[in-house]
Amino acid sequence: MFKIKRLFFFIVLAGFVSETSYSQMVTNKRIGDLNVVKSVVPFLKIAPDSRAGTMGDVGAATSPDVNSMHWNPAKYAFIENDMGLAISYTPWLRNLIGDINLAYISGYKRIDRKQVVAASLLYFSLGNIIFTDIFGNNMGQFNPNEFAIDVAYSRAFSGKFSGGLAFRYIYSNLTGGAYVGSVQSKAGQSFAADVSTYFVDNIEFFEKDGKLAFGINISNIGTKLSYTENDNKEFIPINIRFGGAISIDLDGYNSITLTCDMNKLLVPTPPIYYTDSVDSNNELVIQYGKDPNVSVPIGMFRSFFDAPGVIDGKSGRYVLKEELREITYSFGMEYWYNEQFAIRGGYFHEHESKGNRKFFSVGVGLKLNVFGIDFGYLIPVHQNNPLANTIRFTLAFDFDGFKKLNTTEP
Repeated sequence: MFKIKRLFFFIVLAGFVSETSYSQMVTNKRIGDLNVVKSVVPFLKIAPDSRAGTMGDVGAATSPDVNSMHWNPAKYAFIENDMGLAISYTPWLRNLIGDINLAYISGYKRIDRKQVVAASLLYFSLGNIIFTDIFGNNMGQFNPNEFAIDVAYSRAFSGKFSGGLAFRYIYSNLTGGAYVGSVQSKAGQSFAADVSTYFVDNIEFFEKDGKLAFGINISNIGTKLSYTENDNKEFIPINIRFGGAISIDLDGYNSITLTCDMNKLLVPTPPIYYTDSVDSNNELVIQYGKDPNVSVPIGMFRSFFDAPGVIDGKSGRYVLKEELREITYSFGMEYWYNEQFAIRGGYFHEHESKGNRKFFSVGVGLKLNVFGIDFGYLIPVHQNNPLANTIRFTLAFDFDGFKKLNTTEP
């Protein structure tokens, strides 16, 4: 048996390492109280790149870029260049621990004018953990880490509509095989897929040229994951993202984009149990809500109507009210000058009873001939938030730019 000298690591084991506040560890009793939809490997929900992260975590319908894998792989079919690569880095939750980091590498290659393939690696390091036994004796150190490897295929079906498929391998090693009580832990593994679509069309807005776009991405449709050999497997963060964006060319040098995303986890909502009643298997009896121990397809389907929805001991019409509270909203703005310098801003909103993530984000971008640099900064609404002082960096390479430089050299 062991104990860990960082309280934060217990949050990791419980599946709470995400863009969350401390209040997520409170137990739900009624619709107004906390009832967070829980999943393992929540690092998959963190915005990995600076551009989307500085616009309030939007990306379903924004213009295609090298990091479209995380947001909507179908967008790759409309990307302008032939090949690109980007590297992103985020020091994460630095108000809690000083050595948690998220790294992201993403790239794409165009096959022809309609088809694009892409791949990415998302790596999450949780810092160095010291293990001790019940007597405080040092049992060694371990660096918990998680990663996801993605490959995707995107195809344009017309000049306005495309579709995308992505496949993902997920690996999560939080304990290094240590015993938790009398049970030996192990690394968790899962396989998942994304299904996405993207629509974009030219428009005229107040006599200005522009584009209107919509995107949908159902991500992380995959197998449950467990950290032990028993049958206690948990849902990964299956998610549906829907977004829209409008871009306007103000003149020959200035353009602006306004965008909005909505997200909902397709994961069972924790029910409310009777505190003094058990069934024949000595399991708590559900008072309100649905049984969360179901298969992945059933869990995804039920996620639209399984919330307990309790107010003063009543349910029924309050179920929809709680389900609507499970939707998060992202709003973003992007301004470009001469397609070289960008200013971005955004806001992310999550209901208090579902995690209470509320933050503004700002950032800038610079695009040169062969590479681009993006920088972002997160500003939480509430003070003493673990997300405070979060920064993101992204460096993107345009291989078409290298070709242009080589052809212009004497």
